[in-house]
Amino acid sequence: MKYSISLLFLFINLFSFAQTKRDLPKGYVYLTEYIPHLSVDMKYFSNHNFVGRKIDGYKSSKVILTERASLAVQKIEKELNKEGLGLKVFDAYRPQKAVNHFKRWAKDIKDTLMRQEFYPRVDKRDLFKKGFIASKSGHSRGSTIDLTIIDLKTKKELDMGVAFDFFGEESGHDYMKLTNIQKQNRIKLKKIMEKYGFRAYSKEWWHYTYNDEPFKDKYFDFDVK
Repeated sequence: MKYSISLLFLFINLFSFAQTKRDLPKGYVYLTEYIPHLSVDMKYFSNHNFVGRKIDGYKSSKVILTERASLAVQKIEKELNKEGLGLKVFDAYRPQKAVNHFKRWAKDIKDTLMRQEFYPRVDKRDLFKKGFIASKSGHSRGSTIDLTIIDLKTKKELDMGVAFDFFGEESGHDYMKLTNIQKQNRIKLKKIMEKYGFRAYSKEWWHYTYNDEPFKDKYFDFDVK
């Protein structure tokens, strides 16, 4: 009897897993299937982001990425783990409806709720022109990821000079007014990401896109759930 019950639970679990997989378009996976211990802080599922409220299309804090990019991130995590380090993810696949939410927010000049923390020296009207927000995001193609490095024991993020989504020159890879530690940390992240096939975005130290992305011209709009 116990054996039969165990088989039943196993079948239910396998069915649930398969059903979850089918909810994603072909070629997409949940990154935690490849890195179960992954540190996740999905900012757009919370109110702690540059808009100040949860973003459209984020129904959960799950990290979704193309399988091709996920396999590369898995290799990065394994290499960092040897040093007692790991990755923390802030965003990965992003539905187009979320990008549209950003666009609506950017047009509302009076809404500056989070300005002091995220864009203190940038006019909100210039966020598109300066390349901090785009009407079409590589995130919606599923192979772009925003992340940093953490200490596995303390879970503390390595000091990168400024936080994720800080809109200013300080976030750029060419910004030099950093401490030696901050420079070294950014270089460490950039080197290991590039080693496994990712390319950096010049204006944001946290933003990387997999070079061999499977959907180079297709933008998706399914929810993160």
